[in-house]
Amino acid sequence: MPTVHLLDYVAGNIRSLVNAIEKIGYTVEWIKNPDDIAHAEKLILPGVGHFGHCLSQLHKDGYVDPLLQYINTGKPFMGICVGLQALFEGSDENPDVSGLGVIGGKLLRFSDHHKSVPQIGWNSAIAGSKELDADVSIYGLRQTSKYYYVHSYFAPYHEGALETGGWTVATAQYGDETFIGAVAKENIFATQFHPEKSGVAGLRVLKAFLDGKPVRTLSDVSRASKPVVPGLTRRLIACLDVRSNDDGDLVVTKGDQYDVREKDGVAAGGQVRNLGKPVDLAKRYYEQGADEITFLNITSFRNCPLADTPMLEVLKRTSESVFVPLTIGGGIRDTVDTDGTKIPALDVATMYFKSGADKVSIGSDAVTAAEEYYANGRQLSGSTAIEVISRAYGAQAVVISVDPKRVYVKDSFETNHHSIETAIPGPNGELYCWFQCTVKGGREGRDFDVHQLVTAVEALGAGEILLNSIDRDGTKSGFDLELINDVKAAVRIPIIASSGAGEPAHFEEVFEQTRTDAALGAGIFHRSEFTVKQVKEHLQTVGLHVR
Repeated sequence: MPTVHLLDYVAGNIRSLVNAIEKIGYTVEWIKNPDDIAHAEKLILPGVGHFGHCLSQLHKDGYVDPLLQYINTGKPFMGICVGLQALFEGSDENPDVSGLGVIGGKLLRFSDHHKSVPQIGWNSAIAGSKELDADVSIYGLRQTSKYYYVHSYFAPYHEGALETGGWTVATAQYGDETFIGAVAKENIFATQFHPEKSGVAGLRVLKAFLDGKPVRTLSDVSRASKPVVPGLTRRLIACLDVRSNDDGDLVVTKGDQYDVREKDGVAAGGQVRNLGKPVDLAKRYYEQGADEITFLNITSFRNCPLADTPMLEVLKRTSESVFVPLTIGGGIRDTVDTDGTKIPALDVATMYFKSGADKVSIGSDAVTAAEEYYANGRQLSGSTAIEVISRAYGAQAVVISVDPKRVYVKDSFETNHHSIETAIPGPNGELYCWFQCTVKGGREGRDFDVHQLVTAVEALGAGEILLNSIDRDGTKSGFDLELINDVKAAVRIPIIASSGAGEPAHFEEVFEQTRTDAALGAGIFHRSEFTVKQVKEHLQTVGLHVR
């Protein structure tokens, strides 16, 4: 098979890119030192996370000059995400670190006044050159396709500025800011989005680059047959709670208010509810159109050596056939292996990233970190799992899974916690409540509210909140809209609404009545009550923009 070279500077999830390249029919060879670059015939610079981390590594290891020399030879070069950003002169993310300077200008941070930052989700990449028409595709890009973006900093688009220098530019819109989604000139092609995480549309883009076919005329079949709707889509996530059952098999399960054991029937015997195999279900949901897959390891396999943790194998196998973002939660903490070796949280996260994860989710340990944050006078320690992983891989790689439950009070003055007036009265008619944070899978409550938690983890460097609800879990009664609106008003980072979905109308309701950035379903999909595709079709029918 033909070969492409990859330069890995420890940039997060590289396994998925390798899997995508192999899926297309190419093999990967690694650039191990600067001298290897000259021998490459096709070169990809991937990137996940931090501009400063990427460029500092390239400068320190002596890659910058060989990279520029390679680009000047005219041989094919592709940059992905931070690999695109590296082509510019610099970034506000790290003003003291210089880029490669292939493209003039610097990157700016998205404004968070009216939208969440980072941008996480599926957006457009629409080529706007006057030389192009709707029948022409640049590197497989299509106006009606959506691609997966995850970034806080962007290259602003100024009409005509790059085009006069011979660049073809594909743009996207996030809120009121227009940014560069992809650029191409002669042998150079770079994308802000992740083609390896953009499903079939992304694989098409990657293949066009590897096959050396930058410009193609679209057939009647592939030409736009539906209106072009630019901008971010509504994100739909399938979640799989994974644990070992009583026979030791790894299964997907689902709880009712966090209880995963069967209650009905003589044959059930109180066993762990078995709803399928994790890899098979993940592939099914990907094929149905899920925008992301989340695995929550709810047992953490505490008696297993870390390197043999079953979830590592689940991620490896899933990433071979599922080309959308994968999140893993459970056990992302400083730990001690079975042989007594101390393993820091960053190393645990790195193992998951190398196995195919794009994001890691932190639960109970986030509550502890937040409590310490307030105890220290809102000072950052720099040593929590949230901080060290965010610093190495970027905020977008760190998700905080929050498990709150309602505590009712007769009046807001009865508690020191942030409370709301609720339209859902308590058992004794109470009209106020606060949302208590819990740990250990909801089994233990803390004297700590969700408002305190989310504002603390945002300050610590988290990039996204997975907002569960113990009260709604497994009830099929819809999402807790009051909880979602309350949390969304407290932070600027994206929120994933979770718990309670029982029908497609519940997803419509949460997108229409809250400003949530994504919605997650579990049991509704596992029990085949509705498919991901059916939920998306319903959202589209009511006028909500989906991929």
